[in-house]
Amino acid sequence: MKKYDYLIVGAGLFGSIFAYEAKKRGKKVLVIEKRNHFGGNKYTTEIAGINVQYYGAHNIHTSKKEIWDYINQFAEFNNFINSPMANYNGQMYNLPFNMNTFSKLWNISKPEEAKRIIEEQKKKYQIKEPKNLEEQAISLVGYDVYEKLIKGYTEKQWGKSCDQLPPFIIKRLPVRFIYDNNYFNDIYQGIPKGGYTKIVKRMLAGIEVILNADYFAKQKKYDGLAKKILYTGAIDQFFNYEEGVLEYRSLEFEHQTLNKENFQGNAVINYTDFKTPYTRIIEHKHFEFKKSDNTVITYEYPKEWNKNLEPYYPINDDRNQEIYNKYYLRAKQLTTHIFGGRLAEYKYYDMDDIIEKALDLVAKELRESNLKEEENK
Repeated sequence: MKKYDYLIVGAGLFGSIFAYEAKKRGKKVLVIEKRNHFGGNKYTTEIAGINVQYYGAHNIHTSKKEIWDYINQFAEFNNFINSPMANYNGQMYNLPFNMNTFSKLWNISKPEEAKRIIEEQKKKYQIKEPKNLEEQAISLVGYDVYEKLIKGYTEKQWGKSCDQLPPFIIKRLPVRFIYDNNYFNDIYQGIPKGGYTKIVKRMLAGIEVILNADYFAKQKKYDGLAKKILYTGAIDQFFNYEEGVLEYRSLEFEHQTLNKENFQGNAVINYTDFKTPYTRIIEHKHFEFKKSDNTVITYEYPKEWNKNLEPYYPINDDRNQEIYNKYYLRAKQLTTHIFGGRLAEYKYYDMDDIIEKALDLVAKELRESNLKEEENK
C-alpha cells in the first residue's frame, strides 16, 4: 500500500496550491522541496525588519475576481500599485510608456503630439514584417523609446543584441497616451502583508513537508511513497536531458542593508542603458510602505544559465520549443506522474497564471482520481 495519495515535488506556489486543494478533498499529501524554505521564487524573508522578496520583485495582478478572491483567503493584501521607473544614463522615465514618458522624451504635453512623433519614426524605418526584436520594437513604439528604454535592458536580460533576438519576445508593448503610471491594466493588484512565504505556509498547514530534499537523489524511494507524483521541476532534468537541454536565462541577486531611510524613492527602478551591469534595483520597503530608519535593496544581474544555476526565464525559440515538445509527449505517456508549473511546462507564468493553472489541474486531476476510486469500489 502506498502511504500517500500524492507526492508533490516542489513547495512553490503551484505545488502548494495543489497540495492545499488535495488535502481539502481528503487526500493524504507529502511535499518535498530541494531548497531550505517554502515558496519557490516567491520566497520572502525578513531582513532588518523589512520583508525582502529574495528572488526578485513579484506583484500579483489579475482582472479575474475568482483568482483574486482565491489568493486573498491566505493573506491580507495592501493597495500597492506597480509603477516602475527607468533610469537611462541618469535620466528618469516612467514605465510603462505613457504621456509622462513621452513628455520627458520630447518636451511635449498632448497625446496627438506623441502619436505623431511615434508614427513618423515608424514610417522612417518602413518595417512591414519584423524579423527580429529590434524591428518589432521600432514598429511598435518608434526609435527613441526603443533606443533609450528597451534596447540596453533587453540585451542585458537576454545576453544577445536585439537584432539577434526573435520578435515574439515583445509581441506587445504597453503604450498609453494618458498620464497614468500604473504598469498593469488589471483591476486587482497588491502585495500580501507579511510577504509571500506567509501565503505558502498557510497553504501547507497540516501537510507533511520535507525541506532540503533532492527528489533525484532518492527518486525510487520517493516514487514508492505515493500513488501519484506531481512534479513541478525542470522537465528536461526529469528525463535526464535525453532529448536535449532546455535553455534559460538566470539571475543573480545582491542584497544590501543600508543605514538610510530611503535609497531610491521607488520599489523598482530599471536601468536601461547597456553599460550598467544590473537590470534593476529593488527597494523592498516601498512594497509595503514601511517606515524605518534603514532600508534593504537588491541589485538584479542577468546571467548566462547552466545546470548549476537557477533557471528563471525560458528561451522559447523554435529550437527549445521543439525539444520541449518531445518531453511533453513523453510526460503525457506516464500514468504515475503529472507535470505542472513554469519549469515543468517550460513557460514563463505570472502569479495569476500559476494560480489559474494550478486550480485547473486540481479540477481535472482530482475529478479523475475520484472517478477511478468510485470505479474500484
